[in-house]
Amino acid sequence: MRAYEIMTPQVITVGPETSVSDAARLMLQHHVSGLPVVDAKGRLIGIVSEGDFLRRAETGTQHSRGRWLSYIAGIDRTAIEFAREAGRRVGDVMTPDPFTATEDMWLDEVVDIMESRKVKRLPVMRKDRLVGIITRSDFLIAVASMARRLADASAEDAQIQAEVQAALQKAPWRPCPLGVTVRDGVVSLRGVVTKESARKAAIIAAQNVAGVRKVRDLLGVHPPPEEEFGGGDFVSLQEEPSTTDDEPL
Repeated sequence: MRAYEIMTPQVITVGPETSVSDAARLMLQHHVSGLPVVDAKGRLIGIVSEGDFLRRAETGTQHSRGRWLSYIAGIDRTAIEFAREAGRRVGDVMTPDPFTATEDMWLDEVVDIMESRKVKRLPVMRKDRLVGIITRSDFLIAVASMARRLADASAEDAQIQAEVQAALQKAPWRPCPLGVTVRDGVVSLRGVVTKESARKAAIIAAQNVAGVRKVRDLLGVHPPPEEEFGGGDFVSLQEEPSTTDDEPL
């Protein structure tokens, strides 16, 4: 699946001049844990999250350091902490230049960023325009939705899967079994082929099966040594046992 399929497209944003109290009220009102910060031209410049409200002067939770500890921490760090803990504008407390995802990014890439960068949300961009946001809760929704869709797989999809597999087995380029899954008439082909021509032929073979609405190409091209594969056009490919698809339409 890709980012655009699970992101929340209606993004609530704030500006750098928005007061911290107004940002907090917006987050509570809309039940969100973070807000992208955009400038007057709508460009993403930062993000403010619930973590930015943990240490605040209003609640008495700001850092309390003596002169010696402040000296060890450094003037720059101490000044930055003070601004974040006592600042009244979102621009004072936000995290600038946040990590982002693109709308066509695969979800495993999104997860890699969130885990490696230790962030709970990623603004989703289309070039330089904010088009959505992904949070951890979006993955929960996606998993629950996918479970329902898998349970509703139709007998028609099973028939299409069998016919696509049969069409590939009859192909003159002698393919090994391809991974074939079908959902709502959309066929996903997985595996590794040794030539670009084999990839195109497999897609066309699937497209020619009655009932197929669309073919999703998840095939990789990797030319193997001739002595290892005997000049065949397909590398050994894993056959999918089910008739459901865990990939997006």
